[in-house]
Amino acid sequence: MENDGKATSNHSDGVVVVRPTAEIMSRQQLPYYVGISEVTAGAKNISMNLVIIPPAGAAEPHLHKGYETAIYLLKGRADTRYGEQLENSVICEAGDFIYIKADVPHKPINLSATEPVLALVARNDANEQEHVVTYRG
Repeated sequence: MENDGKATSNHSDGVVVVRPTAEIMSRQQLPYYVGISEVTAGAKNISMNLVIIPPAGAAEPHLHKGYETAIYLLKGRADTRYGEQLENSVICEAGDFIYIKADVPHKPINLSATEPVLALVARNDANEQEHVVTYRG
């Protein structure tokens, strides 16, 4: 199946393989590869994507309205600012699992000026970009 030129998937009886062919820009202003979603795999309650934070880059402050987020950091180090004024901070590195409750404002920042951060991101929302809300504090 072709997904707007972004991913190909092979639908079969209950198992779907998705091979993203190009990155897209997320509402958080980060490049990412669409993996599992309602569009690519017919998922109903989950999405999974590969997110890239470029060297010295950061996401726009945002929250996921009504949805939880689970992250596995594959590569790099990131400072995730969170809270009503983004006043809290947690440093995460490759190998860390991160959980963000629904509706928590956050902003991940790549701590390296030379290497990207790569993260596998899952949400209990098959159309996860539709529920990203830019946060202005």
